[in-house]
Amino acid sequence: PVSVWHRLPDIGAISTLRQTAAKRYGVRDPAFVSPAPGSQSLIQLLPRLRDKSNIVVLSPTYSEHAVAWRAEGHDVAEISDIASFPSHADVVVVTNPNNPDGRMVPCSTLRDLAGELAARGGWLIVDEAFADTQPEASLAGDVGRQGLIVLRSFGKFYGLAGLRLGFALAPKRIGEEISVKLGPWPVAGPAIAIAGEALADETWHTETRLHLAEAIKRLDNLLGRAGLAVSGGTPLFRFVNDPRSASVFEALGRSGILVRHFTEQQNWLRFGIPEDEAAFLRLARAFDRMD
Repeated sequence: PVSVWHRLPDIGAISTLRQTAAKRYGVRDPAFVSPAPGSQSLIQLLPRLRDKSNIVVLSPTYSEHAVAWRAEGHDVAEISDIASFPSHADVVVVTNPNNPDGRMVPCSTLRDLAGELAARGGWLIVDEAFADTQPEASLAGDVGRQGLIVLRSFGKFYGLAGLRLGFALAPKRIGEEISVKLGPWPVAGPAIAIAGEALADETWHTETRLHLAEAIKRLDNLLGRAGLAVSGGTPLFRFVNDPRSASVFEALGRSGILVRHFTEQQNWLRFGIPEDEAAFLRLARAFDRMD
């Protein structure tokens, strides 16, 4: 609506967005939902809500988690196995499904960990930026228990990263602290209007999951033909661990195709799903030229 460009979003609009998001994510109380201008803003905000703490990040993962906690003066340790987290940890951060390799930690393991941390006033932060395609792996339904914070990103599944919208799903006290930090208009009116419609569109969700399942199979076939074995991923991206990754990255770049290469892990590549038929054909031709 034109009107959303000409006035500040009112309390009612934000309240409706919280209700719609709660229903979409399976949160039992809309009061547990805090909208924000992107999950990145929440990643940077959460470290400001605690005194100096011992933070553990399950890595390798999205690097901004560790960066944000270190920037606020916290002690940060990065571990590769959730079972080996230090007993003195105050906050544990897990991306589930993980970026970039799609690693999954079972919900039962995370629930036990959340309870252990909460018993000593700690937090479990679960970044579910890629969980829309795997709702059965989400802890959103558990939100409300002490110490559990779930982050959701709107940009990934809906393909609207430029909208800058995310949600913290958290107990009321933490949600209230987030709201105070973000101020009275945390999300733009156009974002509220667009997200409200998208989150409620059941038909689109069903069709998109089917489309992604078909598209990811096609991408897997292309990667296989190019001799690149898929080592992980989600229905939104594929992860490749191959000694030729650096040269593949360069060759695709010369064809105008950008994939994610990791300078700290030269064997790693992450492939997003080509956006349309023309993009799939362009990727196939680029792989053919590599032979």
